[in-house]
Amino acid sequence: MSDLSPPRQALRLPADCSIAAIRTVCDLIRDAFRRHEKLEIDCSSVDKADVTSIQLLLSTAKTGRAEGRKVVLTAFSQALRKTMRRAGFTSDEMIEHHFH
Repeated sequence: MSDLSPPRQALRLPADCSIAAIRTVCDLIRDAFRRHEKLEIDCSSVDKADVTSIQLLLSTAKTGRAEGRKVVLTAFSQALRKTMRRAGFTSDEMIEHHFH
């Protein structure tokens, strides 16, 4: 059986996703979102994150849902998980719920 849906395109986030670099991160996501119907965002390289990173990722996921487009966040780094927990995401299940 073949899958005829287009493959997801992966975007790897940079190491710095803090407020100091969020404009660049936003531009990367916006460009990838424009070019691809399905978007996979690899978060494994993130070593600096703050609430602005979380807001951007939530907004991206929400925009994808509103437009009927698939946005999947994968490979959350420990730094990003720690930031998410400080922002009120208390468990991995809660993170998965909001970002898949």
